[in-house]
Amino acid sequence: MKLTQLIMGMPVTIEITDLPQSHASDVILECMDYLRSVDEQFSPYKESSEVTKINHGLIHEKDWSDEMKEVMNIAEKTKEQTFGYFNVYNNEGMFDPSGIVKGWAIQNIAHITENSGSKHYSMNVGGDIALSGHNTHGKPWAIGIKNPMNTSEIVKVLSIERGGVATSGSYERGNHIYNPLYRSDSLDDVLSITVIGPTILEADRFATAAFAMGKRGVEFIESMLGFEAYQIDRAGIATQTSHFTNYVVS
Repeated sequence: MKLTQLIMGMPVTIEITDLPQSHASDVILECMDYLRSVDEQFSPYKESSEVTKINHGLIHEKDWSDEMKEVMNIAEKTKEQTFGYFNVYNNEGMFDPSGIVKGWAIQNIAHITENSGSKHYSMNVGGDIALSGHNTHGKPWAIGIKNPMNTSEIVKVLSIERGGVATSGSYERGNHIYNPLYRSDSLDDVLSITVIGPTILEADRFATAAFAMGKRGVEFIESMLGFEAYQIDRAGIATQTSHFTNYVVS
């Protein structure tokens, strides 16, 4: 069972291959509804969201929801682990947890799916993907990495049985990521970095920070056990971590 819907302003595709179709459909729709609820709560662009109310001073930290506190705790941990290259406060000083919420939300719908009895699924939310098991052909999931200079071209195809794949870059959404330590940094040396991690939450949060590091981002991922990365700079030169090729099929 496979379904695509537009949520959070981006395409969301969820596929479950090991449940009866009616059951899989119910699970997928539950996941889609959950993502919509996350968008309503965490979007900095919705006047009614908790994030907007926090930025307007209408909700104080002691009154934050449990979900907001959880996301903030993960963000603070990520900031520490990345030496300050991850920050949920944007260049204007406004609270914006977008850099971590997507991976967190995908991880949560992966948990919903697994709790339903599925071990074989793929969930792609705007190019960030959680994977487990096999596709409809009984093979590991195949994931393409786009050429940021020509998004109709796939430069690498990965084969992954379980984990998360997240890409950070400026080629599709513009300069939405900034360097928290040097806010004047234009971050134009690197076009994209794709990170493979043990979960989509781990891959996503470190991909954002790695992109903010510029060319040193791939070195940062190299230093982390259980992570691999593929980085493309503005000259079109690719740099990859030592064991990235273990996941490459073409």
